[in-house]
Amino acid sequence: MAIQTTHDPHELTGRLVTTGEAVRLTFTDGYITGIAPLPANLDASLPWLGAGLVDLQVNGYAGWDFNAPAPTADIVRGAVQALWRAGITTCLSTIITNTDAAITASLRAIADARRADPRIARTIAGVHLEGPFISPEDGARGAHNRAAVCPPDWVRFMHWQEAADGAIRLVTLSPEWSGAVSFITRCVAAHITVAIGHTVATPDQISAAVAAGARLSTHLGNGASPLLPRHPNILWEQLAHDELWASVIGDGFHLPDSVLKVIVRVKGDHAFLVSDTVALAGMPIGEYDTPVGGHVAVTPEGRLVLASDTRLLAGSICPLHRAVAHLVRSGLTDASTAWAMASTRPARFLGLPVHVGLIVGAPADIVVWTGNDAEVTITQTFKDGVLVSEHPAARA
Repeated sequence: MAIQTTHDPHELTGRLVTTGEAVRLTFTDGYITGIAPLPANLDASLPWLGAGLVDLQVNGYAGWDFNAPAPTADIVRGAVQALWRAGITTCLSTIITNTDAAITASLRAIADARRADPRIARTIAGVHLEGPFISPEDGARGAHNRAAVCPPDWVRFMHWQEAADGAIRLVTLSPEWSGAVSFITRCVAAHITVAIGHTVATPDQISAAVAAGARLSTHLGNGASPLLPRHPNILWEQLAHDELWASVIGDGFHLPDSVLKVIVRVKGDHAFLVSDTVALAGMPIGEYDTPVGGHVAVTPEGRLVLASDTRLLAGSICPLHRAVAHLVRSGLTDASTAWAMASTRPARFLGLPVHVGLIVGAPADIVVWTGNDAEVTITQTFKDGVLVSEHPAARA
């Protein structure tokens, strides 16, 4: 794959996913320098142009695992390169509940990779620490290791933040812990964003967390007990708090379309997509042995299930661009909204410069894709104006 430099001007022609307009987009030195309209009769023959996808919850991809038992900078680099192929130009590497030593090792590997390569550092905008300060209860805990779950601990957290070179930007916790409000307050003072997830918290505890500064519901509708009271419950409470944004796994498996529809309608432009992919995302159909799920299977439909009971999900393997296609194919949103939910909205939530999308002066994080509104094939990915991934079809 020939990698272009950022010192020469480049241009792309295509249809903006936001408007459908045919344009010639130029960029140089990592920034968009021009967007010029093209004749409308070219529309049907051109690929689509979208802002780079932003995934704030990704555990791994294509066999690469940010939570690997023996993490290295090479593993992190491999994961980023695989994510580029899926159109991801910015992500938060997600580290889940584990032992103190394991979390520290994973964070150090990420820090090493970011120090070694500035483009890796700009792709991994930070770390999402999902646990271990979550509920120990079955159901709400999900696949997280119960033995490693613990109450919020600021000293321990700062040890991890040091290992990460200060890269932890998002923490998911359960407000059910007695020290949660104090911990959230300290995070907010340190400019670390707090999310509510994997919880059995009461409405009062959720309200207290929001008042302290929690701003997000992590994969709302998942990481919850399968048996909830009609009302009140954690879903209604989080939906009702306008201060809370909501991330959702939009693969069509983790949430029924009816639930996705309600969340999208209630939260409006404060709802966005996350993949929550594990390392088996992007891997061939078949059976695998994994440290967390055990013996699992990737199905032809794109589900990751327990091999012993294919009714039960064993994680997420649907990348963001397929979730975009699902939302459109199911009639839940139009293509422009679905793409925004996977790119500019999560970027805006986290305060990233790419939240402005494809406009003159914006970072040249660009995805070129083909297909109709309900099918997405990533053909090229540009990070900082550099071609970092190209599908063979793009050369045809």
